[in-house]
Amino acid sequence: MRTPSAQPNVTSGTQTLIRGLAVIHAVAAGDRDLKAICAKIGVARSTTHRLASCLVQERYLRVLPGVGYALGPRLIELGFLAREAFPIAVLARPYLDTLADRTGDTIHLAVRDGDEVLYLEKIPGKKGLEMRSRVGHRMPLAATGVGKALLLDDTPAQWEELFEIGGPVSPHAAGGRQDVRAFLTRMQEYAAQGYAFDLEDNEPSIRCVAAPIRDASRTIVAALSVSSTVPYLSMARMRELVPLVIGVAAEISGELGCPDMRRA
Repeated sequence: MRTPSAQPNVTSGTQTLIRGLAVIHAVAAGDRDLKAICAKIGVARSTTHRLASCLVQERYLRVLPGVGYALGPRLIELGFLAREAFPIAVLARPYLDTLADRTGDTIHLAVRDGDEVLYLEKIPGKKGLEMRSRVGHRMPLAATGVGKALLLDDTPAQWEELFEIGGPVSPHAAGGRQDVRAFLTRMQEYAAQGYAFDLEDNEPSIRCVAAPIRDASRTIVAALSVSSTVPYLSMARMRELVPLVIGVAAEISGELGCPDMRRA
C-alpha cells in the first residue's frame, strides 16, 4: 500500500489533507500508535497527534483500548457507498475491453446467483464464432469456466453438491463423460492455482480460461473468462493465457479494494 507523503511546495490546506490521508494509510497498514505513525509519515509528533485526533472526531479513525488506532466507521460507510455507486460491470468494462483486444477471443464477466452463473458482460471475439452465452443468461456453476472460478473458495463437499445439480457432463468433456472424482480432482488443482478451465464441459468445442475477482474482504464476487473454440484454444495456448487472465482479474479486484490486488 502506498502511503501519501507530504509535499513541501503545496498550500497549507493541501498539505494538511495529504498528511491526514497519510495518517489513515499508516493506520490501515497496521501502525497503531503515534510513534509508529510518525515514523511512517515523517511528520512531527504534535502534528500527527492533532491530525489523528481530528480523524477520530470525524470517525475516520477510532481508538481501541489495548489496540490503539484503527480504521473508523466512516471509512466503512464510504467504502459501501463507493462499491454501490459503480456496479462491478462498469468498473470491469475497461479491463475486459483491453483483454478482448489483446486476445481476440470472447470475454465473459459473470457472478454467482444461487446454483447458477449469471452473465453480466459478453464481448464477442474477432474470429466470428458463436456461443450460446449472452448477457442475462444463466448456466450451471459447475459446468462453466467462470462458474468453476466462482467456486474456488468452496469446499469439496460443496463442489460435489453442485456437480450433482449440474456438472460437466458433456460427452466431449475431458475425453468422455466426467464423473465426480475427476471433477473434484480438477477443482482441487484449480483452487490451488487460482484459475479454472472449461474443457468443453458446457458446450461442445468451446474452451475457456477463467479467474476469480475478489472484493475488499478477499471474497470472490465475480469471475471473468477468455473463451474460444478448440482450434483457437489449444491446451498450450490456454496455459499461456493463465497469467494474463489472472492479472486482469487482479486489476479488477484492485478496483474493488482487494488488499492483495491493490496497485501501488
